[in-house]
Amino acid sequence: MKTGILLINLGTPDAPTPEAVGRYLREFLMDPFVIDIPAPLRWFLVNVLIVPKRKYQSATAYQKVQMTEGSPLLVHTRALGEKVAAKLAHENYVVEYAMRYGNPSIASSLTKLSGPDVSRIIVLPLYPQYAKSSFETAVVETKNRAAELGCEDRLMFLSPFYDRPEFIDAFAHNVSGHLAQEPADHLVFSFHSLPEKHLVKLHPQHCLRTANCCDQITGANLNCYRAQCFFTAKAIARQVGLPPERYTVSFQSRLGRAKWIGPTTEPTLRELASRGVKRVAVASPSFVADCLETLEEIAIRARQTFISAGGEDLQLIPSLNSGPRWIDAVAGWLESAADSR
Repeated sequence: MKTGILLINLGTPDAPTPEAVGRYLREFLMDPFVIDIPAPLRWFLVNVLIVPKRKYQSATAYQKVQMTEGSPLLVHTRALGEKVAAKLAHENYVVEYAMRYGNPSIASSLTKLSGPDVSRIIVLPLYPQYAKSSFETAVVETKNRAAELGCEDRLMFLSPFYDRPEFIDAFAHNVSGHLAQEPADHLVFSFHSLPEKHLVKLHPQHCLRTANCCDQITGANLNCYRAQCFFTAKAIARQVGLPPERYTVSFQSRLGRAKWIGPTTEPTLRELASRGVKRVAVASPSFVADCLETLEEIAIRARQTFISAGGEDLQLIPSLNSGPRWIDAVAGWLESAADSR
């Protein structure tokens, strides 16, 4: 019998066109885990207020980073799946990848793993930190589609890996290598932001109650996304050898008028420039593959923001993509999970 492997990333449009981007945005934003308001209001917000305008803006952004083989997220996730399969190099493993939104869908990839010759399916959502709008929605969608295919009882999910030494080591290696080639005065860890209410719903008695509520992870904030981001940043900085005064944690990619977690990346960059910081490097450890949020939002727009504020240069540190340390980490986790059952 074989062990199925399913790697899940967030998603990407089928093409960098307004039509394809519009389809993708509607699927993404209509997910109640992403915009958690009553369905009729969500439909109006997404289909009337957001997508008709944003599909053109986002399509222009996607066009700036599109690769010959497709969108960067798709290209890097596909390469990850292929290289993990080669690393496992065993006929008893079948490796597939899927996108929570867009293609290949979770349903289509699960179909390939649902045959009678596959006895179990190990699922790795490729989100380092826990959030209902990323990790949890991927788990729920996978369970729902597996139930339709009659293979739900074969599923095994790996947890978020924000603190796993192999993840920290792989990212720290990228950071160290980049800084050795492109020295910077300051490092910014820019994580994807979330609405504050997403955090408060999970830990209403703890989250955002005090200024230092995310400094440590305890039983009171075990699944707090912001606390996990700070843990990841501190662990990478410690391994790289950066003292606290040489790096800053910030959050990017806000959408809408709701209050989102901060500090926000662009004002952080302006403030660094106002302090006389000339060269900044940015790492984004909430993404394991370079995508629109890193290649366009950081490498292009954030760079322009920093230089316009008086800085001289901003360099994006590449994500893990399908680098050898990341391949070794993922393959090792999957083999350990397979051996545990």
